[in-house]
Amino acid sequence: MESVIKNSYPVTGMSCASCAGSVENILKAQDGVVNAQVNFASASVLVEYQSSEVSAEALKTALNGVGFDLMIEDDQDDVRQKLERQKIGELNELKSHVIQSSIFTFPIMIIAMFYMDLPYANWIMLGLSVPVIFIYGRRFFISAYQQVKIHKTNMDTLVSLSTGIAFIFSLFNTLFPEYWTHKGLEAHVYYEAATAIITFILLGKFLEEKAKLNTSSAIKKLIGMQPKTVIKVAQDGSEQQIPIKNVMKGDLLLVKPGEKIPVDGRVQDGSSFVDESMISGEPVPVEAVAGHAVFAGTINQKGSFRFVAEKVGSETVLSQIIKMVQEAQGSKAPVQKLVDKIAGIFVPIVIGIAIFTSIVWLIFGGEEAGTMAMLASITVLIIACPCALGLATPTAIMVGVGRGAENNILIKDAESLELAHKINALVLDKTGTITEGKPVVTDVIWLSDKEEEVTLKQILYSIEKRSEHPLAGAVINKLENEKIEAVEIDGFESITGRGVSATVNNVSYFVGNQALLKEQYASLSEGLKTKINALQDNAKTVIYFTDNKQVLALFAITDKIKDTSKQAIHTLREQGIDVYMLTGDNEQTAKVVADQVDILHYKANMMPDEKAKFVEELQKKGLIVGMVGDGINDSHALAQADVSIAMGKGSDIAIDVAKIALITSDLNLIPKALRLSKQTVRTVKQNLFWAFIYNLIGIPLAAGVLYAFNGFMLNPMLAAAAMAFSSVSVVSNSLRLKWQSIN
Repeated sequence: MESVIKNSYPVTGMSCASCAGSVENILKAQDGVVNAQVNFASASVLVEYQSSEVSAEALKTALNGVGFDLMIEDDQDDVRQKLERQKIGELNELKSHVIQSSIFTFPIMIIAMFYMDLPYANWIMLGLSVPVIFIYGRRFFISAYQQVKIHKTNMDTLVSLSTGIAFIFSLFNTLFPEYWTHKGLEAHVYYEAATAIITFILLGKFLEEKAKLNTSSAIKKLIGMQPKTVIKVAQDGSEQQIPIKNVMKGDLLLVKPGEKIPVDGRVQDGSSFVDESMISGEPVPVEAVAGHAVFAGTINQKGSFRFVAEKVGSETVLSQIIKMVQEAQGSKAPVQKLVDKIAGIFVPIVIGIAIFTSIVWLIFGGEEAGTMAMLASITVLIIACPCALGLATPTAIMVGVGRGAENNILIKDAESLELAHKINALVLDKTGTITEGKPVVTDVIWLSDKEEEVTLKQILYSIEKRSEHPLAGAVINKLENEKIEAVEIDGFESITGRGVSATVNNVSYFVGNQALLKEQYASLSEGLKTKINALQDNAKTVIYFTDNKQVLALFAITDKIKDTSKQAIHTLREQGIDVYMLTGDNEQTAKVVADQVDILHYKANMMPDEKAKFVEELQKKGLIVGMVGDGINDSHALAQADVSIAMGKGSDIAIDVAKIALITSDLNLIPKALRLSKQTVRTVKQNLFWAFIYNLIGIPLAAGVLYAFNGFMLNPMLAAAAMAFSSVSVVSNSLRLKWQSIN
């Protein structure tokens, strides 16, 4: 049986955006790969593949052949630790190479600038250049060669070409200076340019890698919520501390005061208070007693308890959150796809410009044509590096997604983050979104004979226990408090948008809303209609319990409006967003709730497919529509919306469909999510502006367009320094997102 696997793997060996494009193309070319998205900033790839046609090992082998590697180990903890160690090792090596390269480069620059008449100056500089070029700069030449093997180019192609040309030209002039002196020209050498370029670029890479490590700090914080070890209680009562990866489902685990809960489970004995703010957003700790569910990453405050592990490893809520954030950070915003295309053709175009520049200087450069041609082409190659271009979008997305996670906003893909700030129409479901979603029965009116009540309650209880609707829970709670017991029922059926039905002793019973009542032709007396209207005027939802002939009972149910709903809706309207409320509830209840939270537009008695059609109608008017919901009945509308947002504690289906999930049920997170989107998009635009404007201005200057007017030529060393720091400035600009307020 075919199954598509979607997983995120770290990739090593990438040095620039062009490398990321190569990795992506190589993976996409493999049979069975559905899609691959490389995130250069996080050095990872999100790949979807058919396991029946290709394996992760085969993908790894395909990349190994061209100098890249895929980390595919099953144990994600081991992968993370290995990757962390590798990154720290690379950072330390870069730091060491920068220092050592500087030690050799500095005297070369002193000699080149002040002591060119020193005896054997060229030979001294040649000797000092060799370790810089062949030891510290070796990485650029190896990477460029590997790219050539697959007919690709990258940033290292530009670096190796420029430094290689400068070094070979200088070596020739050191060995055969008479070639130029016989022509009456000086045999210039450019060892200082070649070595300074490598040293500056190494320094830039070091600063860039150091900054990039900070962009994934949100993931580190989430991972840090999980303890490394846990106390397992054996059947004989003995206790043993074991690594968390060895915990199996069904294990009995002990949690002491102050410790983090290691996996998801259920309390068996003992009691305590647990800080669940990570998942619920509620600052008040909840009491954990026997039967209470506990979640990995939450903190036990007082008391000890033992619990049975129910979800371990990647199944825990915390692991799911981590995976969701990682996938979102690895996804691509639409603007990035355009940038990738530009980056893919950028290096060949730059090489073409460098060759053209060289030809023009050779033709019109006069006596120093050869030297000027070489200097100009080297400077063009150096200053046009597309590193900043490749980092502009992914670093901003990574920081934006991480910032969202820190604020209980889980963004599942970059496209939603890019689009959310454009929302100008927001559709809210009522129950569980504007209201607390914890309905309670406030009024009951039985219309049947008193002696039949108990039997009817048993039938009603049995039917409602089979229903998944939130209002059914309120009726069940009410009847359970009366110690009502269930009976056997037949032919249970859920009637979408209306209610449920079942048969008992060949009699059909129905529980549902007014639409269902009308379908069954059950009539109501005028007195009863008056009572129902009074209940609905107080924002109470009335459900009907009927058989084929008559109404047997009415239940008035109320669902308290969340304390934060009105403020959140007010904030959204202040941001210029039209807010709509859709509900399957009746007109009166919908109107009362809409009035209480200041919503001007609402629709009552909406079926699930009608909600989706309403969203579509808004889209046809040219509006960017966001849909917020929490139930299975909202899934269709969530899928239809441009940006879908699932409320915390919503159904799994709603959270799966939605592109943004709020961990808590606080509506105030929606304006925050929209502000975060705006800030992230603004940062992407700033980054792209600086990356493009830098190249647009830098390349003509490097080619020497001002030389004919004022004799200005950009020094290759300055070009190398500017290029190196352009990437650092882009990453630093993205990191600013961390400290911008979204409140």
